[in-house]
Amino acid sequence: MAVDQQDVARLLVRCPDRPGIVAAISGFLADRSANIITSDQFSTDPEGGTFLMRMTVYMHGLRERAAFEDMFRREVAEPFGMDWRLWFVGDRRRVTLMVSRYDHCLVDLLWRWRRGELDIDVVQVISNHEHLRAEVEGLGVPYHHVPVTKDTKREAERAAADLIAGSDLVVLARYMQILTGDFLRDVDCPVINIHHSFLPAFAGAGPYERAQERGVKLIGATAHYVTEDLDAGPIIEQDVLRVNHRYTAADLERVGRDIERVVLARAVRSHLDDRVLIDGNRTVVFGS
Repeated sequence: MAVDQQDVARLLVRCPDRPGIVAAISGFLADRSANIITSDQFSTDPEGGTFLMRMTVYMHGLRERAAFEDMFRREVAEPFGMDWRLWFVGDRRRVTLMVSRYDHCLVDLLWRWRRGELDIDVVQVISNHEHLRAEVEGLGVPYHHVPVTKDTKREAERAAADLIAGSDLVVLARYMQILTGDFLRDVDCPVINIHHSFLPAFAGAGPYERAQERGVKLIGATAHYVTEDLDAGPIIEQDVLRVNHRYTAADLERVGRDIERVVLARAVRSHLDDRVLIDGNRTVVFGS
């Protein structure tokens, strides 16, 4: 029998660790004839640590969301001091992609979305350049050009934030602008970024040229949540590839683009699957 996805939800929990948390959650669900499909948990320290859990639940009638959430809040979440969220699997997230000139990450995400690998609605692409308009609009996705200059940065961020309103996630697919704290507060949803792993050692212009000059042995990429601290947000996904002295700067950049595409796609998928829980400035990413 096909399962109605509206009756499947993912429960994410973070709270001070103490005995009885799992029992309380399981008991609450059992009392409502809910079936636990998957469950992952982690404690940062068995004494005084933080408890984190991801659980997938099936229950006929779970679509009565408000009542279910209110009961869980009163009977379980509040007594244990939980920071929690319930996401219904049948709901598709609205995602905004932002890009500058480099198209490799953007095109990869759009390709995965078109193939059904990413269960999302790509509502728009926002760029500070016009270069990729034809390619994006050719896929039926709205393209918004919001130019950014030193003198108009705040106005541009407000315009972009207005467009993003209602999105559940923003993905920076090589958007080469530093985002301010005001912008992050205005969009009020998670923002995921991708960058080469040379930062901060090779920050700024020409990182691949300087990496080649230094004779690096690993090329990598890092995807992370964006915070006000530049490239210092909680890390979601990373990967590396071994290189050698025969690689030119162009070779390193080519390899870097390949890794960036894969790492960003993995990070976005982990976020969409609710596998990422933030603990301070790090993440706990539960496996598939």
